[in-house]
Amino acid sequence: MNTEPDVEDLLRELAPQVLGVLSRRFGDFATAEDAVQEALLAAATQWPTEGLPANPRGWLIQVGYRRMIELVRGEQARRRREDLVARQDPEDRGYAPAADEELTAERDDTLVLLFLCCHPALAPTSAVALTLRAVGGLSTAEIARAFLVPEATMAQRISRAKHRIRSSGLPFRMPEPAERAARLIAVRQVLYLVFTEGHTSTAGTDLRRVDLVAEAIRLTRALHTLLPDDSESAGLLALMLLTEARGPARTGPSGELISLADQDRSRWDATAIAEGIALVTRALPRGPVGPYQVQAAIAAVHDEAPSTEQTDWPQILALYEVLERLAGSPVVALNRAVATAMVYGPTAGLAALDALADDPQLTGHHRLAAARAHLHEMAGDRAQAIADYRTAAARTNSRPEQLYLTMRAARLAAESALSGWCSAPPSELMP
Repeated sequence: MNTEPDVEDLLRELAPQVLGVLSRRFGDFATAEDAVQEALLAAATQWPTEGLPANPRGWLIQVGYRRMIELVRGEQARRRREDLVARQDPEDRGYAPAADEELTAERDDTLVLLFLCCHPALAPTSAVALTLRAVGGLSTAEIARAFLVPEATMAQRISRAKHRIRSSGLPFRMPEPAERAARLIAVRQVLYLVFTEGHTSTAGTDLRRVDLVAEAIRLTRALHTLLPDDSESAGLLALMLLTEARGPARTGPSGELISLADQDRSRWDATAIAEGIALVTRALPRGPVGPYQVQAAIAAVHDEAPSTEQTDWPQILALYEVLERLAGSPVVALNRAVATAMVYGPTAGLAALDALADDPQLTGHHRLAAARAHLHEMAGDRAQAIADYRTAAARTNSRPEQLYLTMRAARLAAESALSGWCSAPPSELMP
């Protein structure tokens, strides 16, 4: 859509809310999504030239509602939906909301939509993909990259997931407490993936997508408000706050990536850090301790350190060892290897990375090559560090990461050339 940035941001924010309203009133998630997409297209075309309506949300609901009625009147679709209506008929279904209806916390259906997308009839990967599409606003291509599958495969997965929800006949409402607990794992995973894509985009010219980060934090905060005694939801919110607190310092004036060691820590968000630390401090003693709480604790150690050198690396290493026991993965093992290098030296860290060389999830991934480059640089092996930085740069689709890795290789190459020039015999330095 060719819209101004502020209109794009507003449409991204309102889309899941409008989808929730139509899904609740008609009980047909898949058709509601089609109607919402057409309403968004109409808004993207009209709003930049005609100006924003007084109530953008009400405008989208009205347009989406009218399109929904047209779709429902299709012969085959009408027969299927009449059968569904006969089985389930909420009191407010079929009535268009007033255009000036105020949006309140109680009427925001986004969280209900989130739980619907994490339907027990869906495989966990399908539930996550569908929610990223409907609630997180990610494109099918972005979701495919997150799952490391072709875009066509992901499109089919999302389509099948929508069909399963449509044929299930379940009402659009928040699940009962017992059922809700079973869906929480997938819900948290969805929110975490939305945040991760916003924190470091898998492709494109921008390192961060602030809109996705803000939406992930908003939804996680709503989840924590709904379930204040759930320690893992609190841990997930803490992790997001503590990680995003460093966001403003992660990029330079031109959007270039700035590593943690080189960041201006005075630019970190002290308020977000304080809130995140308070959340994880309250959550950990309550238990049970889960992976999001441990990751939040790791982020807290980083945020409390005045510099990279003064970071409590032994504590971080110990926390990564706990995290591996709770939710081991190749990425966790890679991060533990880097922490090992910070405690015991680069040789120990490289040995830990060697153990991951044949892991299929890391083979060909830029982060493994980048970690090797960093540790070889720590060890003083410039030639291997240069080669690994260049390999990592070739493997990432993120333009800021690519530029950062390429510049690291170029800087080391320049230092090597200068070192060789300065160490040459006098006769070789003369013309």
